Amino acid sequence: MQYRNIFATRQGIIIVGLFIGIVASVLQLLGNPGNMGICVACFERDIAGAVGFHQAKVVQYMRPEIIGFVLGALIAAYIFKEFKPRSGSAPVIRYFLGIFAMIGALVFLGCPWRALLRLAGGDLNAIFGLAGLVFGIWIGTLFLKRGYNLGRSQPVNTAAGWMLPVLMVIFLFLLLIYPEIPGQDKNGVLFFSVSGPGMKHAPVIISLAAGLGIGFLAQRSRFCTMGALRDLILFKQFHLFSGFMALLLAAFISNLLFNQFVLGFENQPVAHNLHLGNFAGMSLAGLCFTLAGGCPGRHLFLSGEGDGDAAIFVLGMITGAGFAHNFSLASSPNGLGQHGIAALVIGFIFSLFIGFAMSRKKV
Repeated sequence: MQYRNIFATRQGIIIVGLFIGIVASVLQLLGNPGNMGICVACFERDIAGAVGFHQAKVVQYMRPEIIGFVLGALIAAYIFKEFKPRSGSAPVIRYFLGIFAMIGALVFLGCPWRALLRLAGGDLNAIFGLAGLVFGIWIGTLFLKRGYNLGRSQPVNTAAGWMLPVLMVIFLFLLLIYPEIPGQDKNGVLFFSVSGPGMKHAPVIISLAAGLGIGFLAQRSRFCTMGALRDLILFKQFHLFSGFMALLLAAFISNLLFNQFVLGFENQPVAHNLHLGNFAGMSLAGLCFTLAGGCPGRHLFLSGEGDGDAAIFVLGMITGAGFAHNFSLASSPNGLGQHGIAALVIGFIFSLFIGFAMSRKKV
């Protein structure tokens, strides 16, 4: 009898979206930063800080959720025989797209997942971020209509597909042998925040379990926030978008139940109210996600399936977090970073160049 993947159905993707929204709110309740129960970009930034890629002391922590995303997807891929190592689709371009995607996300202060969670928590600044995300993805779809393509990936040795999952196992091992010591900013090789959002986190075992569960279900359902908006714009398809909306609804209801909903523009956790910056940052991020073929979460899940090109994008985002904080590109609750606008301009120039250069139809 042929196996039917229920999570690939409309009902299945809605269930996955509801699950992610509820889990994100619970993680916030258990200690994760406000309106940041899950944020792929923010958590990858924290990991970059934990291993010393940047020295922004308020955002340094080895986030177990990210580790769980990759390993949960890996487990699902092996169980259902979907672990298919592949690579070779313009890896250097994908690496730089990852860098600029992270820079754009950190100008906004969040990835698409956090944009939804911020709105579900009452942060109205997220509206401008989501509008920017839609705009950036729309620009990306124009390139897709022109035949934009980074080329086909090729099957590679199994060892190549294991590289990012192995790195995540190493990260988990480091976290377990060098755990956080309260009030101490370093233990062994890992850095830990003693103030700011980096010091706020749910218990390690719960965060890891949440990541594993989300990674498993997202791999089965192909959950992707960028893909949801891309498919809606290009094809008027609501399949992935239904999961997108389910995440927002579940997080909103959960926040109301947990008394985590605070409506307004001012004094929102880890956010600023410079609307043009929020819009522009997520516009760049959305464009980069579209050109790379997935949102930050989707790239982690693909990495668990053995996709080396997705792994390169993930490493690009982690590198981008280092650049963003070392060179004052990232925003803070006080506003935009000193060189944030210049970084956005460079990012748009790069992304538009790649979009035109890798399209079949020339101007």
